[in-house]
Amino acid sequence: VQLVESGGGLVQSGGSLRLSCAASGFTFSRSAMSWYRQAPGKEREQVAIITSNSGIIHYADSVKGRFTISRDNAKNQVYLQMNSLKPEDTAVYYCKSAAYNAWGQGTQVTVSS
Repeated sequence: VQLVESGGGLVQSGGSLRLSCAASGFTFSRSAMSWYRQAPGKEREQVAIITSNSGIIHYADSVKGRFTISRDNAKNQVYLQMNSLKPEDTAVYYCKSAAYNAWGQGTQVTVSS
């Protein structure tokens, strides 16, 4: 299982970023996928999850209405569109398959006030 996140960066408060995760080594189209984040000194938290056919999507209350998770099963990729970013969104963001306990290197998102 390999997960490679990209798309992070430094953005001002109110800005947007789109994260991507390229997955390989498992049957992506059959796996629910999640985005997690971990801020300095805090535990890793799940921010969004999407089922294999995109039929069910859930968001953490802290990002609901601002973040959108999506996936492209033909490309083995999952995305996180992040709008109206806040300084408290600063964290390393990771994607994860629901079926495997494997993590990528993450991508750093920093939101300046």
